[in-house]
Amino acid sequence: MAYLLCLPRRLFDVPYATVVTDRHGELLGARIAADGQWRFPPSDTAPDKFARCLIAFEDRHFYLHNGVNPAAILRAFVQNVRARRIVSGGSTITMQTIRLSRGERRTVGEKLVEIVLATRLECRYSKREILALYAAHAPFGGNVVGVEAAAWRYFGHSSAELSWAEAAMLAVLPNAPSMIHLSRNREALLRKRNRLLRELHRQGVIDDADYELALSEALPEEPLPLPALAPHLVADFQQTRPGERIVSTIDKGMQSQVEAVLARWHAEFAQQDIRDMAAIIVDVRTARVLAYCGNARFDERQPGSQVDIIRAPRSTGSILKPLLYCAAMQDGDILPRTLLPDIPINVNGFAPQNFSLQFEGAVPAAEVIARSLNVPSVVLLRRYGVPKFYDFLKRAGLTTLRRPASHYGLSLILGGAEATLWDVTAAYVDMARCLEGQPRIPLALAADEKQRRSTAPYVFTPGGVWLTFQSIKEVNRPEDIDWRTIPSMQTVAWKTGTSYGFRDAWAVGVTPRYAVGVWVGNASGEGRPGIVGARTAGPVLFDLFNLLPAATWFDVPGDGALVEAEVCRQSGCLKGRFCDASDVVPICPNGQRTEPCPYHIRVNLTPDGRFRVYENCMSEASAVPANWFVLPPAWEWYYRQQHPEYRPLPPFMPGCGDDSDRPMQFIYPQDAFARITLPRQLDGTPGVVTFELAHSDPNATVFWHIDGNYTASTRDFHKLSIHLDPGLHTLTVVDDRGHTLSATIRVEAS
Repeated sequence: MAYLLCLPRRLFDVPYATVVTDRHGELLGARIAADGQWRFPPSDTAPDKFARCLIAFEDRHFYLHNGVNPAAILRAFVQNVRARRIVSGGSTITMQTIRLSRGERRTVGEKLVEIVLATRLECRYSKREILALYAAHAPFGGNVVGVEAAAWRYFGHSSAELSWAEAAMLAVLPNAPSMIHLSRNREALLRKRNRLLRELHRQGVIDDADYELALSEALPEEPLPLPALAPHLVADFQQTRPGERIVSTIDKGMQSQVEAVLARWHAEFAQQDIRDMAAIIVDVRTARVLAYCGNARFDERQPGSQVDIIRAPRSTGSILKPLLYCAAMQDGDILPRTLLPDIPINVNGFAPQNFSLQFEGAVPAAEVIARSLNVPSVVLLRRYGVPKFYDFLKRAGLTTLRRPASHYGLSLILGGAEATLWDVTAAYVDMARCLEGQPRIPLALAADEKQRRSTAPYVFTPGGVWLTFQSIKEVNRPEDIDWRTIPSMQTVAWKTGTSYGFRDAWAVGVTPRYAVGVWVGNASGEGRPGIVGARTAGPVLFDLFNLLPAATWFDVPGDGALVEAEVCRQSGCLKGRFCDASDVVPICPNGQRTEPCPYHIRVNLTPDGRFRVYENCMSEASAVPANWFVLPPAWEWYYRQQHPEYRPLPPFMPGCGDDSDRPMQFIYPQDAFARITLPRQLDGTPGVVTFELAHSDPNATVFWHIDGNYTASTRDFHKLSIHLDPGLHTLTVVDDRGHTLSATIRVEAS
């Protein structure tokens, strides 16, 4: 019984290095073991060439004995007596494996223990397994332990690729690693290696050609650095799976190309003091990550270089706008080309601006997303609902929304929230997989991850995704060329984002085969004028797509994902009674519930078309009915500056007007009852409030009244800046034709 229990259940209780390979087993990188040794996790087998060299050098009867070779021990005893010192131990490979596991001093008593344990080891393990244990734990000089680590440190490749000369050198190294080392006694090491090669040739293990070639190989000069691809990923696995050999999903060739692209762009951006960059590439069909570059300069050891940006929460900028567009279309809030207002707005002090600092009055929803206009996006979010979109984003997989929806407010769509490049890219992968009819599964980084179908269903619908991708594939590309005219350029649905203060630049793109995410900026959060998505992350994105095989575009989804509808060509709404031009376009089924076009109305004109009239003002035969496209006054004022073809409604014929006609609209305040907080000036005194109005008649004069008292008049640009005391006030405006408009304002001191 004592014999059966004498061998520990775990023979080697030592820490191992964390080793990460690509999906084909190619080494990406490793992190040293906790005891400072380069000791790779053991394999099930020893490399064939190394095993044959080891047996020929150390234990030619390895396959014949049961762990102990009495003849070898007797021979060693005689040699030691004659030399009056220990010159040979007579140990078999099995006995040496036991000695490596115990780490005790070499004494006669210890030798007896090794003999007993060696026979016990042969009972538990096969010869193949014993060779593997020895190969994984033998010393190879310095802090290199195990043949796999030695192969990489001395020859720069795996042990499976060892040449006969390399295998022979490694076979003789454990015999006396402290005496025979690459940096000293090289001649002795070379003699031992060549002597072993000669023995292999004599035994017929290697032929004449292999023998001559092996003899001609030089010894390595010094240990080589291990590969250092995907260093942030390797560091992450060191934290989560220390001491393991992890087969990742990374493709080594693609990873190398991605890192080269990022290194080139980093050198260019560094001149603008933009120091950090990250990128990820995902196979859409499998949801497995093919390239993972957490930062472009891991080895520089500069502040921020060790930060894995892919996992770091960063301000989203505009990168979430397509998700809002998709959600609103799926729920039937808008159609693809529904006009959204692009006018100055101020919601409780939040006054977003477009990147161009210009307004266009009204812009189709698809164009809003393609051009990344801020103001219409805020209007859309306000219409859709912040809590509703907040919940949508959480269900889409954004894990960084840790505060309530009210904390973010309308800024949620303009970078008021943080997200990781991992989560954002995963959301776009989900969209592509949903459109392709594939189940929802999480992204994977390790080959042994079980990508089980997510219990949470997609928040996207195939129809909503297809319409969204149709919009963002039209985004102008950084090359400033018409990509549609170049057959070699693949179609990509993509979006950029730039955070407030030019701190984060994003670009995410997707095809049916791949999704690519890019972030550019400074890990420290320092802003720079050049950190703009379209100027930095965008060019990097398309350089990465140029590395990838092209794919045909997504098919139009079936099974009722889209329905055809007749929509007004000018407003993008469902065709109304008075719409003259229309198109039949695909929309999401819920879009059928949207209201018909409210912007086309029927009017009666005088025969010369100069005035509007009512039927009772002119005989039916004389009135000329017409359908007219009319935008709200605040929209119209900006819209007609960009659209010279837009025709404002003619005024009513004198004596045939209508007091209910509303040619004016407040831009600020937008609501009939508004709450305004007075800003403080630098000296601490209350600031002024600026009111703004749009009038459909560019020549109109507007008279402003506060609390019933005349204050000022304006013409052309209708703005009024005024000091108001805290409290309730009434704002009334009257134009020179007698039209009036009022709003109630509660002013509060800040």
